[in-house]
Amino acid sequence: MFPSLMRTLVPVVVGLVLALAARIGLDLDDSIITAYATAGLTAGYYAGFRGLEVLAGRLAWRPLQLLAGVALGWARPPSYDTGPGVYDRELPGTLDALRRASGHGDPR
Repeated sequence: MFPSLMRTLVPVVVGLVLALAARIGLDLDDSIITAYATAGLTAGYYAGFRGLEVLAGRLAWRPLQLLAGVALGWARPPSYDTGPGVYDRELPGTLDALRRASGHGDPR
């Protein structure tokens, strides 16, 4: 979870810093323009470094992949367990679990 959080927050912070830096040279009175600039710069920053990370992985160029990952806030992409049974478990609080717990039986 921490890598995913870092890979989200770092581009947002960089986008904010870039938008603030761009605002210094421009007369932007409207906060909406600043918000759009922040969102656009953040998306561009993330897309650029994520694309570079994927390309470096395909080329097996580890130093570039590491650099792109660090620029995103974590040295490697997060990995998620998708093995057998991951999605077969019933989570507490799901509708089926609540129905069985309330005595209404199996809804199937």
